[in-house]
Amino acid sequence: MDFSKIITMEPGKRGGKPCIRGMRITVYDVLEYLASGMSHEQILKDFPYLTEEDIRACLGYAAEREHHSLAIQP
Repeated sequence: MDFSKIITMEPGKRGGKPCIRGMRITVYDVLEYLASGMSHEQILKDFPYLTEEDIRACLGYAAEREHHSLAIQP
């Protein structure tokens, strides 16, 4: 999955953290909602400007970062 159109990073926005489509909601925010037990449907209801694709992009982005962090450890 190509995250570049969904996951954006801007130095002046949320401290340069990865955000969704230039908005102020971060990948971390979405992951935290999922980790706390919210379903995709609940997130989409509470944040109607998000899409299912946004949530999948957050999960994919996190998985890719985890894969890369494991790959560089001795």
